[in-house]
Amino acid sequence: MDAIAAWFGESLGQYIPAELVTFIVSLFPILECRGGIVVGRLLHLPLSVTLIISVIGNVLPIPFILLFIRHIFQWLKPTKHFGRIVCKLEDRAMKKSDSFKHGEFIGLLLFVGIPLPGTGAWTGALIASLLGMHIRKSSLAILLGVAMATTIMSLLMYGIL
Repeated sequence: MDAIAAWFGESLGQYIPAELVTFIVSLFPILECRGGIVVGRLLHLPLSVTLIISVIGNVLPIPFILLFIRHIFQWLKPTKHFGRIVCKLEDRAMKKSDSFKHGEFIGLLLFVGIPLPGTGAWTGALIASLLGMHIRKSSLAILLGVAMATTIMSLLMYGIL
């Protein structure tokens, strides 16, 4: 993940401002705020700027995922090309959801907050939506998880730890 974020930083950083590169990387699934922090550090942005931009970029798509992903999946499932992809995404998300079905809020918060490959706000929002979690509850858990992941990555990337 760091290599992908670094590539974005090096490639786009030549043409557009570092803040915008950090924001764009933070929007991407898989990279999210973790990748944004890596890019912000590589492009020598101050920690405070990197944090704000990364969190905003990471959290911006989450309400749309929570509100619309089930409808989009239902619309795409019958199609020839996207049906298999949707089924794979649903299966993967549901396999990851087993770990927090009983403690939904804490499980979702930890799932989003521990910066490991395959976890994060995008996947957490997908799981919360597929499980039918209440939007306020899932939004708060995801926001707190993003704050946790951002804190961990900032401590690591900016040499505080």
